[in-house]
Amino acid sequence: MSIRIKVWDLPTRVFHWSLFLLVAAAFITGEVGGNAIEWHGKIGLAIIGLIVFRLVWGFIGSTYARFGQFFPSAASIAAYRKGTWQGVGHNPVGALAVFALLALVLVQAATGLFANDDIAFQGPLFDLVGKQASDALGELHEGLFQLLLATVALHVGVIMFYKHVKKNNLVRPMITGYKEVPEGSAEARAGSAKGGGIVAFIVAVIVAAAAVYGASGAWLPAPPPPPPSAPAPSW
Repeated sequence: MSIRIKVWDLPTRVFHWSLFLLVAAAFITGEVGGNAIEWHGKIGLAIIGLIVFRLVWGFIGSTYARFGQFFPSAASIAAYRKGTWQGVGHNPVGALAVFALLALVLVQAATGLFANDDIAFQGPLFDLVGKQASDALGELHEGLFQLLLATVALHVGVIMFYKHVKKNNLVRPMITGYKEVPEGSAEARAGSAKGGGIVAFIVAVIVAAAAVYGASGAWLPAPPPPPPSAPAPSW
């Protein structure tokens, strides 16, 4: 017999699927180029807001969204490899993937803030580093995206492995928020997620909005106006 427990709160689920869509949109607009590069930059700002929200939520969100609950340790990884690990939410190996993806996406988006394409686009914080550093960060931005795509592909592959081989659907709980667990199991005893209420959500949104404002460069002084053109000769 099984019971249903709540694992993923709504903000965590919205973050997960929003990040998936925005990374896909960033890839498409980056490949298209041209006028789409302006949207690429805006999507990057949205991604930074999402990542910062998740970082804050990882400390003040509900039980299984908190980093302290699933941070991988040597002991938990060893237990997972032996098949003795018991827990709710991300397993230790899944936790490693979560932290790797968060770090990669954050660095990817952050380097884009300073990059330029030598044609018409400059990141909103370009003026803070200058052309030479911007070029180097732009190369890193492009190179990291290939690593990010490979990590996402691996993540999807693991999810498919769990679904079809281990018969453990990891996608459904990330859609519904709930998971069916055996009655009397360690997961059932742990119970549903708690915490992460409206106050915590508002705090996380405010911090994320502040991060987007900072990343947008709106606080930087406006560039000086171009010098006036020389008057045309009268002859």
